[in-house]
Amino acid sequence: MPIRKILLLSVSAGNGHVRAAEALHCCAQARFPAVETLHVDAMQHVTPAFRKIYTDWYVKLVNTSPTAWRVLYERTGKADPGAIVQKLRRMTERLQCTRFLKAVRDFAPDAVICTHFLPAELLMHEIRRSRFDAPVWVQVTDFDLHRMWVMPHMRGYFAANAEIAERMRQAIAPPTQVHVTGIPIMPGFAEKGDEGEAAEAARFFGLDPQRRIVALMGGGAGMGGLDEVAAALLAIDADFQLVVLAGKNAEALAALQMLAQRHSGRLFPLGFTDQVHRLMACSSFVITKPGGLTTSECLAMGQPMILSSPIPGQEERNADYLLEEGAALKAMDTTALVWRVRQLLGDGQKLTTMRRNAAALGRPQAAHDALRLVLENSGA
Repeated sequence: MPIRKILLLSVSAGNGHVRAAEALHCCAQARFPAVETLHVDAMQHVTPAFRKIYTDWYVKLVNTSPTAWRVLYERTGKADPGAIVQKLRRMTERLQCTRFLKAVRDFAPDAVICTHFLPAELLMHEIRRSRFDAPVWVQVTDFDLHRMWVMPHMRGYFAANAEIAERMRQAIAPPTQVHVTGIPIMPGFAEKGDEGEAAEAARFFGLDPQRRIVALMGGGAGMGGLDEVAAALLAIDADFQLVVLAGKNAEALAALQMLAQRHSGRLFPLGFTDQVHRLMACSSFVITKPGGLTTSECLAMGQPMILSSPIPGQEERNADYLLEEGAALKAMDTTALVWRVRQLLGDGQKLTTMRRNAAALGRPQAAHDALRLVLENSGA
């Protein structure tokens, strides 16, 4: 029976899981128009208390108590799925997510792709009890594999790279289909363009295409003291333009705009924008936190990275991978960041090497490859 409807399930704990699902949705509309896709954020169909704990608590914990998050990440990664505590956790989640399961059944998908482990875990329970029979695929959104992503009764998995795929094969019992596709990104990041298009992109943001451009990304929530970081970078004795993305953080954007008044023609603050791919196209390199989605976007465009203050756990492991492959440098504080930026601005050969390494790791067609595999392999 051909697949006509694919349900894409995410969780808005951070932005990456949602962005991966949106990338799959956009790709399906453009490349597989005969297939209907629906993206559902599970947090829109759970109790308010559960949503607050699962999303707000996560963001607060990783930003105010990173050490506590590290301990929690490592302990849950080693936890026995059959332990009483884990069974109680899953039971509590199911009780809080009955509306979500109803939304899944109402759409009646022929296949499901989960970009977060929670929806997959909920559907695993339904499959085990013969209450759901559509094939479920899991798209891991980091260059790491946490134990909670791995569960029985899934049709298959999509991995960011070959190492993660091998770890999946070792962890899944019984073995299932594992494919190395990369992490899904929006179509705009698959279009590198030429020098002319890069110059046009620079002018789109009011930048001088003849001068170097450095992009500082604060993430979708604009976390971090971006104005203080920007001020430190602007003190570097070099000719470059600094574009700072504050995301949806209005307070950070206002502080950056005040700072920009003292650095006319050098500092360009931006709020939330869906044109990040155009900014990357004209930048010399990008300063960012090492989230799986943002770094995958950079890799697809061959963008060297300076990785700042990774969250313990998945972001640290993302950073390790990118450092090992020579696509990034790491800065744990502002002093180190200034040093790294000065280093790259003064070493064109190093920048060229990093750009080449990044491009070699990029998987701009990840969304298309995952959807194609679902369509080819999800039949009965």
